[in-house]
Amino acid sequence: MSNVTKLSTLPGGLRIATCEMPHAQTAAMGIWASVGGRHEPAALNGISHFIEHMLFKGTGKRSAKRIMQEIEGVGGDMNAYTAEERTCYYATAAAEYFPRVCDVLCDIYTDPKFSKQDIERERGVIGEEILMYRDEPSSHVQEILNGTFWPRHPLGRPITGTLETIESFGREDFLSYRTSHYHAASTVVSVAGKITHEAVVERVGRQLSHLGKARKPAAKPAPPAPSKPRLKVEERDVQQTQLAMALPAFSHMDERRYAYHLMHVILGGNASSRLFQELREKRGICYSVSTHPLTLDDGGAFNISVGLDRKNLEKSLRLILSEFDRMRTALVGGAELKRAKEYAVGSSRMSLERTSSQNMRLGSSVLVYEKIVDPETVHEKIRAVTADEVREAARAILQPSRISLALVGPSPDEKMLSRILGL
Repeated sequence: MSNVTKLSTLPGGLRIATCEMPHAQTAAMGIWASVGGRHEPAALNGISHFIEHMLFKGTGKRSAKRIMQEIEGVGGDMNAYTAEERTCYYATAAAEYFPRVCDVLCDIYTDPKFSKQDIERERGVIGEEILMYRDEPSSHVQEILNGTFWPRHPLGRPITGTLETIESFGREDFLSYRTSHYHAASTVVSVAGKITHEAVVERVGRQLSHLGKARKPAAKPAPPAPSKPRLKVEERDVQQTQLAMALPAFSHMDERRYAYHLMHVILGGNASSRLFQELREKRGICYSVSTHPLTLDDGGAFNISVGLDRKNLEKSLRLILSEFDRMRTALVGGAELKRAKEYAVGSSRMSLERTSSQNMRLGSSVLVYEKIVDPETVHEKIRAVTADEVREAARAILQPSRISLALVGPSPDEKMLSRILGL
């Protein structure tokens, strides 16, 4: 039996998306709120992430310990994440325990305690999380890059917030922010696995029937793309230099996103990509190099991350820019383009055999496109991309004059970096 996807919108605006997978032995569920780091004013930077943590700290009928015991006690797992434009709470367990999974997730989403004692305790936990990222050069350089690429904008602030902002939050801030952002119209529920759509709608509709009604959160528009290179370096006594770059890229809605995705795969999306083969395998001048496309509602960023010895920095940067130039000027060969397409489609199909991946696909699709996008439609779009379209995407994105670059490492040669970037 094949998978069947369905979407229902309840009178209050709550959307429920399901993928019935009769062959599966598990069921995965997500509750998504269309609010993330970019919706926050400066004074509340990090509050979306803090609220994500607080929803696991107890409800009117469950302690924090019981919340986890009910899921883990049947072999399931439960977690959450906060991103730029969304927050997601999700869990997976054997299909017969779906009613329990649903009850727990709906409970934490609608009835968190936000006790002052829990807030103070979690303030310390998140503070440690912030310090952990700061101590990890590969994570810290990305935060520096975001602030350089999106200066004075919510997208440029750390999703975790700062030690200063999280210290300022009071209980009323949490209650007010949650009330204004966690309501029916901003919420999507996704479920994939051995379930039926009708049973999910009945159960979820009943348990989330008292969600408030309000308009979806509005975000500050993305700032104009950089018109000239930007550079930010931080000297740190570490063994490995961490380099991160970003260039303006396409939004969720841009039809060029399929060619963009293949450009990413070819350039740095896997171990057979051009950058990995050229820098690591052929020359041995870096440990890690990869690309990461970020698409947002009204823009995006193409990120490149490299970890390497300081002495190889100039050579590596020049090689990366040389690969940019090759992508912009020469057509990708037929065999290389075919490999990229097969990788994109094949990895997608493999992931969709898992209920957890189907669950994530459903929620993301409805949040972004207001509908369930058929993965085979996406696969067809990817297979239809031409070498010319990949080159046009590269010409639009891989412009050295629009690079933002951040570096964390010992004795950074800022003059050399400025010279290469044309500053």
